[in-house]
Amino acid sequence: MIRSLALFCVLTVVSSGVLAEDKPAQILFFTKSQRFEHTVIKRTGDQPSYAEKILDELSAKGKFKITCTKDGTFITPENLAKFDLIMFYTSGDLLKPAKDGSPPMTEAGKSALLEAVKNGKPFMAVHNALATFDRLPNNQVDPYIEMLGGESIGHGAQQKGKNVCVDTKFPGCAELADGIDMMEEWYSNKSFQKDLHVILVQEPKGMNGALYLRPPYPSTWARMYGKGRVFVTSIGHREDVWSNPVYQKLLAGGIEWTLGRVEADITPNIEKVTPQYAELPKK
Repeated sequence: MIRSLALFCVLTVVSSGVLAEDKPAQILFFTKSQRFEHTVIKRTGDQPSYAEKILDELSAKGKFKITCTKDGTFITPENLAKFDLIMFYTSGDLLKPAKDGSPPMTEAGKSALLEAVKNGKPFMAVHNALATFDRLPNNQVDPYIEMLGGESIGHGAQQKGKNVCVDTKFPGCAELADGIDMMEEWYSNKSFQKDLHVILVQEPKGMNGALYLRPPYPSTWARMYGKGRVFVTSIGHREDVWSNPVYQKLLAGGIEWTLGRVEADITPNIEKVTPQYAELPKK
């Protein structure tokens, strides 16, 4: 059984006009997989995963210290209080036994997480963190999904796809005027909150698969959950995506903003940039 994984690495954030911090920000990178475990976060013994190695490679210039764990019992009020930012790359119902062998979270831990973010703890959700926690009875949206502001319906086969950047002024997006065009596992998303500030829009036209037979919809966004800054991106499945400097800058910008080191205009724009976001694929 996996206990707390004491892997530490430092993350570089690339941005302009940001004052350096004397003390590195403490970031918890939580990678528990109750269902499918993505290869980028899969560990062999005590060896770091691919995503962890990427973060470690960025360490030389950064002011961020990352603690990586898959142990659900690590999510407690006391432990959460030690970190400046919580980053999830997770899947499934984290309260249940996991395929990766890690201990489940507790109900108290989940409540503590939501309360911490509501009270101002920054939070980031990467890729299948959008496919974390199941629907409640009567098909009600889980409070975790309400915090994110959206959830994954699922995905088709990996394929070339395009994201249009609708806010190049958001930290890390200055070079995305032409959008993102890459091979990836693209999520089709739903359950969007109306206060989302959308940053990247999925352009499904021409994509293969019934899940993409719909108008453009949000794929990366920022919002507030109570007092907490929340940044969500559905991108991040493949190793070559994680090694892509464009993706690294997108993540870095999200980190800078959630930590409050840079400001951004996150006025809700979902109705403007994705007016048909609620139109879902026909089953």
